[in-house]
Amino acid sequence: MAYVAVSGGKEAIEESIRLLDFYRGGTDKDIEVEAIAGKLSLLVDRVMGEAGLYSKTYAALALKQCEGSTEEAVFLLRAYRSTLTRSYYTDTVNAEDMRIVRRVSAAFKDIPGGQILGATYDYTHRLINFDIGGENPAALRQSVLDALEAQALAEIVPCARVSGELRKEGLIERFDPDDRRPCDVTMNMLEFPAERSARLQTLARADTGFISGLAYSSLRGFGQVHPTVGELRCGYAELYVPYPSDGNESVYIGEIMITEVECFNSADDAGQLKLAVGYGAVFGRNETKAISMAVLDRELDNGGPYPAQNEEFVLTHGDSLEMNGFISHLKLPHYVTFQSKLDAVRKTRGPCESGFSRRGRS
Repeated sequence: MAYVAVSGGKEAIEESIRLLDFYRGGTDKDIEVEAIAGKLSLLVDRVMGEAGLYSKTYAALALKQCEGSTEEAVFLLRAYRSTLTRSYYTDTVNAEDMRIVRRVSAAFKDIPGGQILGATYDYTHRLINFDIGGENPAALRQSVLDALEAQALAEIVPCARVSGELRKEGLIERFDPDDRRPCDVTMNMLEFPAERSARLQTLARADTGFISGLAYSSLRGFGQVHPTVGELRCGYAELYVPYPSDGNESVYIGEIMITEVECFNSADDAGQLKLAVGYGAVFGRNETKAISMAVLDRELDNGGPYPAQNEEFVLTHGDSLEMNGFISHLKLPHYVTFQSKLDAVRKTRGPCESGFSRRGRS
């Protein structure tokens, strides 16, 4: 689609860009990138997840550059990601070995390894704490360091998944192993029907609000599931890449924080009632998105007439970059196309009805 140039041309556009500094420079107090990464970590995690790039520093920088606009920050981070060289693929991450900071189950009261509430807003009063406006950040930081120093470092004990015990009992739906190499949606065009690896990648990069709304619609009756969170775990997973000269060895390169969710649903397996598992995993702390992923993962397996069950609808419209880009393009000039519509409307009306005569305004 072609557009007529914006009135004013290059000079007006340059002035518009300079005006952005006016809104970013509304105060002489600066927000350091480190402060954004450390104090707005949930927002930073969301941007990293939707951009598909794990870098708290760059995500925080993008948020600072675009005044905290989530979709614009995702755009910036994805654009930067596209310039990076991909040197290696990591080995498959086993979340059972993660260093857990939060782990809960809504399906069982007692689970192997225990429930770990961790940091969550679920149990807060949801009242604004006005004291935060005048808090001393240095004192807050020191209190955190003192608390960490006072705690003895406990040995990291891996926690097996809750679903593992149910699988041993034969209560969970089983599928044949899939040894195919996972699809990379950043390198290959998404095709339908999509492989499950492509589906989960696309959902992980999708707009959080969009997939949360779809999952909510499914729970309200526009779908077939009302799952139980079998396990939600958040923690640090170690990453390894194959050693260049020896494919049998791997090298540790660091760790990332992820949130992983397994939801249980009822399923019929050859006339025998079993449990089906929906799965979700995202960068950082983003439990709502991970749960929504797990809900939609199962809904897309079920299929059906509702939006959340239509694979092409869900995967095509949830991409944050494409969704916001296409909506934003409506702000660009559409002079020619609108005039065409306007002429068509005028032709259906007489001179008196339209308010205009052939010679001009009536």
